[in-house]
Amino acid sequence: MTSELDIRAAARGTHTYLQHCYFTRPFKVADISGSRKGDLHLTMMTASPGILDGDFYQISISLEKDTSVHLYTQAYQRIFNMQHGARQRLLVKMAEGSSLYYLPHPSVPHEDSVFDSISRIEMEDNCRLLWGEIITCGRKLSGEVFRCRYYRNTLELWQDKRLLFRDVTVLEPAVISPVNTGQWETYSHQASLLWYDKQQDMTAMGDVIHECLSAEKDITAGVSRTASGALLLRVLGQGGEQLYALFKKIALLTGAERKL
Repeated sequence: MTSELDIRAAARGTHTYLQHCYFTRPFKVADISGSRKGDLHLTMMTASPGILDGDFYQISISLEKDTSVHLYTQAYQRIFNMQHGARQRLLVKMAEGSSLYYLPHPSVPHEDSVFDSISRIEMEDNCRLLWGEIITCGRKLSGEVFRCRYYRNTLELWQDKRLLFRDVTVLEPAVISPVNTGQWETYSHQASLLWYDKQQDMTAMGDVIHECLSAEKDITAGVSRTASGALLLRVLGQGGEQLYALFKKIALLTGAERKL
């Protein structure tokens, strides 16, 4: 089943509002801003228990000039067992001066699941972006660890038709075991956080993030500077809730969530 979600945000003074929202089942969108002033806070919801065989999710998000949007999800994204596979394509267009904070709940690829996701972000000048992704090994508490057939997640960041950043994560346990040396090894969850903001001193912010990570237990993590000046944080851990809470903590410590 092909499912569509189209969100467009616009600004009126200092207030960002939902200008247009269109969705087909199982998608739903809730405005949880709680105020008609300031940033727009939206939660993407779905009436489905998860992504099923043959599903094709097409998501489009457009931010007009000087808008500021926080985008959340309702729950973990479960990807069920399949014969053929499912796909997701997410396109984000950010006009000049716009900001996007996106930290979805973890993805859970079940046994024999096949999933291919591509997220493409096209931004103009002076944009701010905080983009998080968390991938689990499967239903760990049920003993289902790394039993998906194929999982690929691609993130691309573009500006002026120039590729600034690309990150590809592939899980194919039958080909390369995630427990091998140089892979996930003893860990069961992986998280990535991309932060792009030319108005910030990223060197100083990198130090702040390092201090936060050093206080966290049972993880292995690193922070690197991309060629475009963004910060990329990669974390390996043992639980989705821990990594999700860690990203929220980092967003607050750096001031990114308050600014966005």
